[in-house]
Amino acid sequence: MSDRAPTDEPQRVAQRYARRVQGDRYSMLSPDVWHTVQERQRAMLRLFARLDWHDLSERRVLEVGCGSGGNLLELLRVGFVPRNLAGIELLPERFAQAMQTLPAGVVLMQGDASLVKLPDESEDIVLQSTVFSSLLDAPFQWRLAQTMWRWVRPGGGVLWYDFTVDNPANPDVRGVPVARIRELFPDGRVQYQRVTLAPPIARRVCALHPSLYPVFNALPLLRTHVLAWIEKPSS
Repeated sequence: MSDRAPTDEPQRVAQRYARRVQGDRYSMLSPDVWHTVQERQRAMLRLFARLDWHDLSERRVLEVGCGSGGNLLELLRVGFVPRNLAGIELLPERFAQAMQTLPAGVVLMQGDASLVKLPDESEDIVLQSTVFSSLLDAPFQWRLAQTMWRWVRPGGGVLWYDFTVDNPANPDVRGVPVARIRELFPDGRVQYQRVTLAPPIARRVCALHPSLYPVFNALPLLRTHVLAWIEKPSS
C-alpha cells in the first residue's frame, strides 16, 4: 500500500470524540480502571527488562495522541525524564490539559501527527495507546503508521496498546487485529501479548469485588487488547 492524499479523517476523529460521554468511566478511583492500568504497566516494564533497557533516562519517547498526558506521566514515574519525552495531540482541549499536567521539559505539539515534521530515526519509542482504533479511514491509518515508523531509530520500536475487537455499542471505534498491525508495519518485528479484561466485564466483576478482575482476566479469550512491541531492525 502506498501513501494516499490527505483526508479529513482528523476532523472526523474530533467529531467522534465530541460525541463521547466520558463521565468518570476512566477515573483511577474505579477498581476496574486501576487494575487495567497496573496490568498494562507491568507488561510494559517486563518488555523494557527483556530489551535490557535498565537506564530509561536516556531513552527518547514520542507519544502520538498523548491526550491529557496520563501515559507520559506514567513514563516519568518509571524512570524516563522530561527532556526526552514528547507528545502530539490532535484535540485542543486535551492538549491544553497536557500542558497543565506535564513538566515544562516535555515537548508538546498540537495537531495532526501525520503532518508533524520531526527528524527521521530520532526516537527509541513511538507510543500509541488506543489511537488507531479511533481511525476508521484505512489510508489515513497507513499514512500515520508510516510517519511513526520513520521516527523510530533502528533498534527502537513502536509501542502499541489498543483493542483488537469491535465494540458493538460504539460505532466510532474499530478493533485493530494483530494481522492489521503487521500490515501497517511490514518491516517491523512484532511481538505482543494479550492484556486487559474486556471493560464491560471488568466493570461488572469489579463492582462485585476488585479481586475478581485477575480471576476473569486469567481467561485469554476475555482479554480484548494487545500490548505490542514493533521493533525496527538494527541492520
